[in-house]
Amino acid sequence: MIKVGISQCLLGAPVRFDGGHRRDRFCTDKLSQFFEFVDLCPEMGIGMGSPRKTLRLYGDAQAPSAVYSDGSDGDFTQALSGFADQNVDVLSTISGYILCKASPSCGMERVKVYKPSGHAEKSGTGIFAARLKQLFPLLPMEEDGRLNDPLLRDSFIKRVYIYHEWQSLQKEGMTVHKLQQFHARHKLNLLAHCQQTYRFLGPLVAKVTKENLESESFRYIEHLMNGFKKMATRKNNTNVLMHLQGYLKEELNKNDKEELTESILNYRKGIEPILAPLTLLNHHFKHHPDKYIERQSFLSPYPKELAIRVVMQ
Repeated sequence: MIKVGISQCLLGAPVRFDGGHRRDRFCTDKLSQFFEFVDLCPEMGIGMGSPRKTLRLYGDAQAPSAVYSDGSDGDFTQALSGFADQNVDVLSTISGYILCKASPSCGMERVKVYKPSGHAEKSGTGIFAARLKQLFPLLPMEEDGRLNDPLLRDSFIKRVYIYHEWQSLQKEGMTVHKLQQFHARHKLNLLAHCQQTYRFLGPLVAKVTKENLESESFRYIEHLMNGFKKMATRKNNTNVLMHLQGYLKEELNKNDKEELTESILNYRKGIEPILAPLTLLNHHFKHHPDKYIERQSFLSPYPKELAIRVVMQ
């Protein structure tokens, strides 16, 4: 199973400052069927215990300190950052990370940072999360609350599967051919998320040689992961659906073509969910297989049991 890091409280562990948890049912009931969770709590990991005094971020939003909220002496910035370094061997095996929203240690974004005046701005990143980003800049990361948005959820889960595939290729030993095949598999999926990245990576891959493979492959995956951070749009999805339809123009009869076209246009207008034309396309390609299409991740980017596309528009 794919390993994914997660804030321990999201799995129901009583590790929060008040002795409670923030169990996330999507993670525990659904994602746990597909991912092997590696659960960590930085605050517990540095020995703070639970229950404990609350922490808050203080000072410069770009380099805040983690201190006690009640003003007591104590600065836990280095300890929380160092916790990531201490677990780097474990973290290097994961393909994504789900963080606890608003946490001064684990918050991914918009964490409150307090100023000397007492005013707080939602402009910070949790200390552990910030170090995690530094150590693994390509690692797919998301917060529990944001995963309630189907489009953000779709983007994150896709990135986890794609990054895991990339990690596997790296372990096997990357070659020019493997890079080209990897790009071909995900190019239509990428087109749905970011046309600019799609147009940039095609020429990059075409110019990769044995001599520049190491440097160019890093450039490639960096741009690819950033491209998939952007949510797929209805317009871009429609372009990909119509592109896929083109592979069936010689295979379908008039009625099937009209049905498929109508379904795609209904999705474009917001009348039907994307699952409707995808179901038709998968049906037709099952009866009219195409080796290139079979390798495309767009049609099946993750297990259908996750049912993310059922609620997507």
